[in-house]
Amino acid sequence: MIRINKPKQAPNILTLKGKAERRALSSAYSRAALDYQSGKKIFDFDSTIYGHQTVKSLLIKAQHGKCFICESKFAHVAYGDVEHFRPKAGYKTNAKDKLQKPGYYWLAYEWSNLFASCQICNQRFKRNLFPLLDESKRAKAHRDNIRKEEPLFINPAEENPEKFITFKCWEPQAINGNPRGEATIKMLGLDRRELNDRRIHHYNLLSLVYALAIAEPPQSETEDARALLVKAVLDNAEFAGMIRAAVGSAFSKEGCAKAETS
Repeated sequence: MIRINKPKQAPNILTLKGKAERRALSSAYSRAALDYQSGKKIFDFDSTIYGHQTVKSLLIKAQHGKCFICESKFAHVAYGDVEHFRPKAGYKTNAKDKLQKPGYYWLAYEWSNLFASCQICNQRFKRNLFPLLDESKRAKAHRDNIRKEEPLFINPAEENPEKFITFKCWEPQAINGNPRGEATIKMLGLDRRELNDRRIHHYNLLSLVYALAIAEPPQSETEDARALLVKAVLDNAEFAGMIRAAVGSAFSKEGCAKAETS
């Protein structure tokens, strides 16, 4: 996970249709708040607005074709999802909890609340999860101030994930065991086996590139290796956060977990 710089200007469909839908949802809640809290009434969200191609395309472009959570490139093999950072329909603090309603219905079409993700991160891990450091500060309706919340999950559009998460070789670790890094890694599946296998492969390839880039005396391929290494830490590179940490440690494998790829 790395910092994401989203365009300030939202796609027109969000500023026009999305804004109108937000007003309608907020008015509906105000008229029957208890019914929505009990689940007697549920909101009907229009995925053709928040999931519109102009929205999805702009998110994918801003994220360089990568999932905002795991940094995997997905556009060549999957459509990906438009994910809500704060879940729209209901929320859970832990995966086994009962779904609490309503969710952040007023943010369903909010540009700042939308990201592009791979299906695994979204549908298997993130889903309706949104834990807070202090549950008493949770915004539960459109009149509440979400700025009072202290999310456990790192929002890469508002803060730099690399201040919370680093890597020991290919394994993500919370810096100094901070709770936000820990929650983001564990609850969003950043340490899942399949993802680690892919990162191990990428790490080992780049470690060879690094060795060639610093070779003394320089080899005929050294300049090419240095150029590849420069590209590997750019925002548009897959697993850039891991490779930046690896370069910082000179690709040291001290303390690395045993690679058990299948």
